[in-house]
Amino acid sequence: MKIALLGATGFVGSTLLKEALDRGHSVTAIVRHPEKLEKRDRLNAKAGDVYDTALLAALLSGHDAVISAFNPGWKNPDLYDDQVRGTTSIIAAIKKAGIRRVLWVGGAGGLEVKPGVRVVDGPDFPDWIRPGSLATIDALERLRKEPQLEWSYLAPSANMQPGQRTGKFRLGDDRLLLDASGQSSISVEDYAVAMIDELEHPAHIRQRFTAGY
Repeated sequence: MKIALLGATGFVGSTLLKEALDRGHSVTAIVRHPEKLEKRDRLNAKAGDVYDTALLAALLSGHDAVISAFNPGWKNPDLYDDQVRGTTSIIAAIKKAGIRRVLWVGGAGGLEVKPGVRVVDGPDFPDWIRPGSLATIDALERLRKEPQLEWSYLAPSANMQPGQRTGKFRLGDDRLLLDASGQSSISVEDYAVAMIDELEHPAHIRQRFTAGY
């Protein structure tokens, strides 16, 4: 499959890139600095800016699917505004390019811990993460208003860290997944497995879903 990947040099995006290439897909990585990407077979690195809608649409054109792992940076003082602006541009570019299949890297903050109560609403939720979390929630709401897009939004468990690619995890819907000890976690490697599984075998069209142990 021919995939366009946004955010391929980031924490999640770089892992998605490896997983997709390892499974034999062709990936166009659209990044600000293509020189940062190691050369690999079936990888085409292109310089692009998510805020330039027209250029982005041209770069996306001709692909079977788009995966967005866009994040303007957790230390960005304008994180919420820049992420919302990027989301708006990305969705517009996808539509302009005529692509229907979209996979989106979401956040755990919008998942429910009980009916009507989200992770982000908790008193212990870190303030520095909140703007980015609210922006990813906003992205989900924007996707829901795009009936022509066949989108899937994968929210990780609360704790996503580098670890092992086990291929063994659970999938859920709008509720935060907890293990037997009450923890919510997944490795970024297994998150990538769940995302590329969804790409290859769509099971959550126009849905949010989550992955965890």
